[in-house]
Amino acid sequence: MNFWTQTLHLFNKELRLEWRRRYALSGVLLYVLSTVFVVYIIVGEKIGGVVWASLFWIIVLFASVNAVAKSFVQENPQRQLYYYTLASPAAVILSKMLYNTVLLTFISALSYGAFSLIMDSPIKEVGLFWLILVMGSMAFAITFTFVAAISSKAQQSATLMAILSFPIIIPILMTLTRLTKISLALMTDTDYYKDIFILLGIDLILGALVFVLFPYLWRD
Repeated sequence: MNFWTQTLHLFNKELRLEWRRRYALSGVLLYVLSTVFVVYIIVGEKIGGVVWASLFWIIVLFASVNAVAKSFVQENPQRQLYYYTLASPAAVILSKMLYNTVLLTFISALSYGAFSLIMDSPIKEVGLFWLILVMGSMAFAITFTFVAAISSKAQQSATLMAILSFPIIIPILMTLTRLTKISLALMTDTDYYKDIFILLGIDLILGALVFVLFPYLWRD
């Protein structure tokens, strides 16, 4: 099979496994809904735009960590060896990044829906916000997928994942927060496309690093 066929089959495998283990996805969704409800109880229905943006991305960040952390931990060494004989490392990591991007986009959209349902939505530029949502989910998926692959080789995988991902995720969060403020009309910046290109550049750089480094990790 060629590269794209391998990627498609592995992506379908991820979808089928997630459907069979619906309890894992249900746990993440329950975390999102319960966290939004707790925020509503504490801060009330009316909150400022800055607080809304901060709470939203905090919830999405921790939900993303919980959702992606199981990418490699749940697969035993025998199954990984079986994949090693069938597919290329690039196809394996690309399929997981694509699946996690779809998963995190769904979780982010669910978080936004829960926020809008329970509390007022202060979003002014809806199109810009959804673009930010998709690009942020992609950045989180690329970062946490590769960090999950590294941390799966260690015993304390959850702790190592948090330590390794923290310095990488800071510039992504800073860019997402700035773009979110623009979509909330808290900032007026006609050159916000530069921030979008910065976020896209971060995604491309991280993706390139993953494709270069993951084969060495896969052989270990």
